[in-house]
Amino acid sequence: MALTAAGLPHEEGALQERGEGAEPCTGRYRKADDAFRYSAFPWYSHSILTPRSVMHSETVTIALVQARADSDPSANLANACLQIREAAAKGARIICLQELFTTRYFCQTEAYEPFGFAESIPGPSTLVLQELARELEVVLVASLFEKRARGLYHNTAAVIDADGSYLGKYRKMHIPDDPGFYEKFYFTPGDLGYKVFKTRYATIGVLICWDQWYPEAARLTALKGAEIIFYPTAIGWAADEESEAVRRSQQAAWKTMQLSHAVANGVFVAAANRVGTEGDLEFWGNSFVCDPFGQIIEEAAHQDETILFAECDRSRIGFYRSHWPFLRDRRIETYGELQSRYLEE
Repeated sequence: MALTAAGLPHEEGALQERGEGAEPCTGRYRKADDAFRYSAFPWYSHSILTPRSVMHSETVTIALVQARADSDPSANLANACLQIREAAAKGARIICLQELFTTRYFCQTEAYEPFGFAESIPGPSTLVLQELARELEVVLVASLFEKRARGLYHNTAAVIDADGSYLGKYRKMHIPDDPGFYEKFYFTPGDLGYKVFKTRYATIGVLICWDQWYPEAARLTALKGAEIIFYPTAIGWAADEESEAVRRSQQAAWKTMQLSHAVANGVFVAAANRVGTEGDLEFWGNSFVCDPFGQIIEEAAHQDETILFAECDRSRIGFYRSHWPFLRDRRIETYGELQSRYLEE
């Protein structure tokens, strides 16, 4: 094993001199001859990113549903079922819906009426989805407003396997309380811990929206064996925000944070956001899937309803982790202070 000038691992004999006609260092991610390469390092051979001789394909096609929400929950559920059918017909095996997909994003204000949208999990919506998953042989990730008991509610994602069985749920751990995102009024923080689900097609983890900003959540989910981390999401700009620079920077920060989770943990990351303007928020869409190298495989536009498809070759995970062994080199004995809110001098 040798190192490139950039400090990246490389097979012996695979180093190439940059000669005349070499491609410029653009930093783009390209597909050529079925192999991905990071073209910022044109001397970096295809074999380092797609070592066919040592990896066999464990590819699963996933789909993210990016949709507008209606005021009628039953209409949203029916629409989601149609989109699931379409995704399955086009080859998707794991399908993720956006955060709180049966309702509009009611957390922009503090009001008592939205508590009427809450339901038990498992419950009416999951029963519909279980029948659909069984019929289509797909895995579903569905974010719902959970009524756990009278006066006790969670922002929860249910996971349903391809045989229609209910595998369990993840309750959102990090609950925001910001202008336009008054979730603490509605949701109790999750108490199930970070979860992974061994589905027919892959071992997946699920985190929800505000969890996206916390590397600890992604790390613990990856350490439990997640190959793909799904993030059902509802995030957007203030509808009256006129600065394009502010809009770009906010969206870029959101994306960068999740790409870093993929790189640091060697996992695929898939974020399913909603679109459309609801009240004072314009949801920015841009659902995306990235690989364990932090490169975006597929990405949706910010304004369109769509179903985003991506192929995730899980055999890449071990290769990336063995060449960039971040999990191996963790100094776990030094992290105890992370359990402190803040470290005073």
